[in-house]
Amino acid sequence: GLVRGAVYGAGMALVYGLLGVVVVLTGSRFGALNASPWFNAAIAVVFVILGLAMFDVLVLDLSRFQRAGPTADGSPRSPLLAAFVLGGTAALLAGACVAPVLIWVLLLATDLYAKGNPAGLLLPLALGVGMALPWPVVGAGLSVLPRPGAWMNRIKAVFGVLILLFAVYYASLSVRIIMARQGGTPDSAAVDGWNPSLAAGLQEAHGSGREVVLDFWALTCKSCMKMKRTTFKDPAVVAALEPYVRIAVQTDDMKDPVVRGS
Repeated sequence: GLVRGAVYGAGMALVYGLLGVVVVLTGSRFGALNASPWFNAAIAVVFVILGLAMFDVLVLDLSRFQRAGPTADGSPRSPLLAAFVLGGTAALLAGACVAPVLIWVLLLATDLYAKGNPAGLLLPLALGVGMALPWPVVGAGLSVLPRPGAWMNRIKAVFGVLILLFAVYYASLSVRIIMARQGGTPDSAAVDGWNPSLAAGLQEAHGSGREVVLDFWALTCKSCMKMKRTTFKDPAVVAALEPYVRIAVQTDDMKDPVVRGS
């Protein structure tokens, strides 16, 4: 269990390390994929399949990847390889959960590399190593848990419901993004006092000689949505921003010229 947990964590660390190298060297805009309604719809479909599998409607048998014996053709099996691949997959699925920290690390890594410091390339890997550290301990602990039995069916049902709820969330997010692009939804409206048009806001600032505060937000950005409900409605924040022209630019549509230019 200790060894498999360590290999599982190594898969996570490698994925974050490679992600950092790709983003830093190519200058890709991280999060563009998550802003696609079709990507979120695909995730919803995957979660529906996984949820149905938890209720035995579908059968997803991954146990063959964990058997240590030889395969049908006599070649040896590698449970460590399976753990490594699953760890890398888990890192990708958990990307949204750690997006604020991950994006900050990627931006810092990009800035350091642009300034001539090659150590910036290693920062995402360091993040992955940190996230991987608990897994050897967890793996060792899991090896002494009770054997699977009837009690696991109740656990499966709970996780099945949880997975299906995630499917509903991603499906609704996909619909909201599509509706926002086609004409707006309640979520796409800016907070009171914030101009949703970049051009109109800049024109207002130019005419009044006031400085500008820009808020780039998206429906897929959990922190952005929470700030709209809390931070930007806080009386102290409202008072502090009153002298400025406030512009809230929605960035869900990557084909929007304003978003591409920013």
